[in-house]
Amino acid sequence: MTNQAYPMALVTQDSLDSYIRSANSYPMLTAEEERGLAERLHYNGEIDAAKGLILSHLRFVVHVARGYSGYGLPMADLVQEGNIGLMKAVKRFNPEVGVRLVSFAVHWIKAEIHEYVLRNWRIVKIATTKAQRKLFFNLRKSKKRLGWFNNGEVETVAKELGVEPSEVREMESRLAAQDSAFELTVDDDDTGATSYTAPMLYLEDKASDVAENVEADNWEAHTNNRLGLALASLDERSQRIVRSRWLDDKKATLQDLAEEYGVSAERIRQLEKNAMKKLKLAVGEM
Repeated sequence: MTNQAYPMALVTQDSLDSYIRSANSYPMLTAEEERGLAERLHYNGEIDAAKGLILSHLRFVVHVARGYSGYGLPMADLVQEGNIGLMKAVKRFNPEVGVRLVSFAVHWIKAEIHEYVLRNWRIVKIATTKAQRKLFFNLRKSKKRLGWFNNGEVETVAKELGVEPSEVREMESRLAAQDSAFELTVDDDDTGATSYTAPMLYLEDKASDVAENVEADNWEAHTNNRLGLALASLDERSQRIVRSRWLDDKKATLQDLAEEYGVSAERIRQLEKNAMKKLKLAVGEM
């Protein structure tokens, strides 16, 4: 935004405390002072007016950033990203709209912080230790060569990387999990045209349970994948019985399948019971 105000957006972890003290030292603006600065910027393009608006709201950025401390990301980075959002808001603020800058800027501040959290959160969750990070990157290289692993490939990769097969399976499941799309529809060009889609609805502050929701979705996808692999290990008749009895929207009766295969309903029940036991064992081994 300005050469004078932009350095305030550059925050390091070592200087965070001194930065916060500096941000709190700038006085808050009255409604009249804020409107005066906004009009000077909006109509005359005065750089000093932009500087005044930015500096007076740095403390608010710190306040918003603190709400995201629960994601395990550096506070200095959260504040820095929020400051970028503040500068974008000041650039687009129209004093004739009739709202205070803080009400307008909170969308832009949170949008930048959200983008940073979403960009960095999943990789942290996938690999939280040094060993997992090493396995993560090595496994990504192996996946390019092998695709989905069978038991033999799991053993081979585990031996090559010096880890347990269960660790390879666990990391493979994390890699297979899909990120949920948290798109922010914001036209970031200089026309000022903006489409608001309320980003606070899909990523709130630390009081939100969005992390648990995403993890639950990823686990469900992982479970479905394991079930599909286990089902594929059954013979064709057993697969047909399990799908017809448990997975299809219109479920078949024992008698329906008995007539289809020319056996008794009791025989179908036995085949179904055996197939379910094999599924449980196969899923448990994955």
